[in-house]
Amino acid sequence: MKKFLVLLVTFAFGAAIAATQGSEESLAERLKPAGNVCIQGQECATAKVAASSAAADGPRSGEDVYSASCAACHATGLLSSPRFGNADDWAPREVQGLETLYSHALNGLNNMPAKGGNTALSDDEVKAAVDHMLASTR
Repeated sequence: MKKFLVLLVTFAFGAAIAATQGSEESLAERLKPAGNVCIQGQECATAKVAASSAAADGPRSGEDVYSASCAACHATGLLSSPRFGNADDWAPREVQGLETLYSHALNGLNNMPAKGGNTALSDDEVKAAVDHMLASTR
């Protein structure tokens, strides 16, 4: 009986280990980083490639920019940011005027970094994102 259990366990674990093993390429694929962090002023080839491909494709829509760069904070109100679609959050900011809102988005204000931390965005793309967020309150 003991030999049978040892054989059964060996067979079961052997099959499980074999099922999880693959080529070195598949292992490398599973272990690769999910992304890269690029700090302004330092070399980052991935960010340059993304920026150049975005420039080649033309300016992104306000909705695309919002989804990619703004939603992380504005969808939930993180760090006191005005929430997307919430007219009460945006009303006091809208009173300041559109040019002031653009300036804050482009240059940063309080907890928000310039261009929401995505310096690869053009000024027009940032303005389009602001317009998209304001339109969501109407």
